[in-house]
Parts: sequence; structure tokens; C-alpha cells
Amino acid sequence: MMIRGIGVDVCEISRMDNMTVESRFVERYFSEDEKGYLMDKGVSFRQTLAGMYAAKEAFAKTLGSGVRGFELKEVEILHSVEGQPYYSISGSALEAQKERKIERVFLSISHEAGIAVAFAVGWGKEPDEA
Repeated sequence: MMIRGIGVDVCEISRMDNMTVESRFVERYFSEDEKGYLMDKGVSFRQTLAGMYAAKEAFAKTLGSGVRGFELKEVEILHSVEGQPYYSISGSALEAQKERKIERVFLSISHEAGIAVAFAVGWGKEPDEA
């Protein structure tokens, strides 16, 4: 296995100041499962939203083309029981991932000093591996 793509994105948490789960921004970019997770965040809603949005953009950067040919709603940010974020990719975003020969994308999200950052690493087989 080898790294097939990396992506990083930052988002100012203050950009999310006027957002709610019902906002147009959230409706456009986030799935129902993501919105449910966000609803449970309470006071950390804004930083969680910023981190999840940055994670979607970081995924697009692992493809080397940014957000082209798919919608960010197809890039879901879910969380394990322990709270670790992970991707659930579907639709055209999954097709783009497969075209890039990325089998799995690892994700890390962090927040500090008014900034959310997400780092994604796409793993796949080397070109000569079967």
C-alpha cells in the first residue's frame, strides 16, 4: 500500500457564527446523519461544523482535483463510538476516489485558536500491485 493522495484544509470557526442545523449552508453540504451529529454538539456546534466542512474539502484535495464532478454531501463525516472521525463516501465522490485508485482515506480533525483543521490521507495499492 502507498499514499495515493493527501489533503489539508482550514476553516475559521467564526465563519460558522450564524449557522444552525437548518441553515442553507448545512442543508446544502451535510447529510441527515451529519446534521443529527451536529444537533447533539451543543456549545461546540460551530467548531464541529467548521471541522467537518474542512474535512470535506480535505477529502477533495486527496483526489488532486478539488470538488469537481461530485457534491460535498456525498462526502460524509461520521464518528466511531470513541469519537474518531471517518469518511463515508458515496455517489460520484466514490467513483472519483476509485478512479484515483484510493481504497481508504484516513482523517484527522482538530480545533485551536479559532481555527479548525482537517488532514486526510488517501491509501491505495501501488500501480503494479494486483
